[in-house]
Amino acid sequence: MKVERKQSVVLVPFLLQGHLTPMLQLGSILHSQGFSVIVAHTEYNSPNYSNHPEFIFHSMDDGLKGIDMSFPSVKSIYRMNESCKAPLRNYLVRMMEQEQEQEEDVQGDQLTCIIYDNNMFFVDDVATQLRLPSIVLHTFSAACMNSMVTIFQQPEKYFPLEDSQLLDPLPELHPLRFKDVPIPAFNNTVAEHILDFFRAMSDTGSSVATIWNTMQDLESSMLLRLQERYKVPFFPIGPLHKMAPLASSTSILEEDNSCIEWLNRQAPNSVLYVSLGSLVRIDDKELIETAWGLANSDQPFLWVIRPGSVSGFQCAEALPDGFEKMVRERGRIVKWAPQKQVLAHPAVAGFFTHCGWNSTLESICEQVPMICRPFLADQLVNARYLSQIYKVGFELEVMERTVIEKTIRKLMLSEEGKDVKKRVVDMKQNIVAAMQIDGTSHKNLNNLVDFISALPSRPAPPTPVFGAIMSSNHIPSKCIIES
Repeated sequence: MKVERKQSVVLVPFLLQGHLTPMLQLGSILHSQGFSVIVAHTEYNSPNYSNHPEFIFHSMDDGLKGIDMSFPSVKSIYRMNESCKAPLRNYLVRMMEQEQEQEEDVQGDQLTCIIYDNNMFFVDDVATQLRLPSIVLHTFSAACMNSMVTIFQQPEKYFPLEDSQLLDPLPELHPLRFKDVPIPAFNNTVAEHILDFFRAMSDTGSSVATIWNTMQDLESSMLLRLQERYKVPFFPIGPLHKMAPLASSTSILEEDNSCIEWLNRQAPNSVLYVSLGSLVRIDDKELIETAWGLANSDQPFLWVIRPGSVSGFQCAEALPDGFEKMVRERGRIVKWAPQKQVLAHPAVAGFFTHCGWNSTLESICEQVPMICRPFLADQLVNARYLSQIYKVGFELEVMERTVIEKTIRKLMLSEEGKDVKKRVVDMKQNIVAAMQIDGTSHKNLNNLVDFISALPSRPAPPTPVFGAIMSSNHIPSKCIIES
């Protein structure tokens, strides 16, 4: 008797925490839908296997030994992409050979497709060589991707720029200003190799679809604009952390769960949670200004100061003299926190954040308004949308203690802060509706499962070369976002 084979998908996450987390969440979603999930990951920032016993893991030689990846350079990311190409190809070839060797009546998984983070653009070459369908996962907002694509089309329109232009609006990209450009500029211009890198990570190549950690209802106009460009099926199935059925930790750093006990002792809606993410570094001056802003606000706070996040200092030695004595039990400092649990805690009333996309979605989903302190890349775009379009946060333009104090008190105590809270509650309700059975994220997930299940059960015929796009007659109508 012939046994039905289970379809397997190979996931290839990018090595940073903010990219690894949504890919693992996507894996949990697909596993719950009946797929076998294989995670092919870099040696650097390897996920914790014990947190995900449902997955098969494969470590790839990433060529990064001896290289400081705490803040990756474009050169090191290119190196990693080149180094991983052969290991992934060899692993997939072995999988395909094992499939062919199996008896027809023996149960075994059938490799269906590869899903990769858009920063792992080497996967497109591997998938094309092996004639395997591939799908791109975008871990950031459609607004950010749209801004990058718009700038790539006519970079001379945006660079070089003058200091006097920083607060001027970006052409065609309301509400962004020149200072919000998500591409790193040096001496007010962008080197060609930087533009090339961002073009590579925004190109879907020969992929047959894209998955987005966003919601159709939230970013419909941006998604439609991007789909007109890429002409492949789009599946906005976010927020992934809420769509995922398992609550396993995806954190690379060890979480200090004792802060939950501290939160349990605080009054409801009284605590400001402060965390600038897993990548950002600040200088000691900003740390000191933030410390005094928190102290002088007279509001309880939980502050994450990640090891290595203050340039040239350990956490304790960078804090100003007298700070801990002044705040006493009103403040708690930890090296890393279980963020989703913290934001869901009834004591938390606000989030002082770098505005990474994961943090943004997690905050909105727990109806927590934000103080926006972006640093780079998509954070700049997210902060602008949060403060100017969605109006669920206040943007910090100056990192000075009196400004920080006033902004905290405005969020936590003022009528304007109450209005922001009402709007974030409304946003949460819209996201909850999207996740219901008749909601857009739920429908798009069902469409994605159907789409992957319908992919060829054997290696596909040759796909278009890198940079080509699919003609519209290859796009199932149910996968196209409706206005």
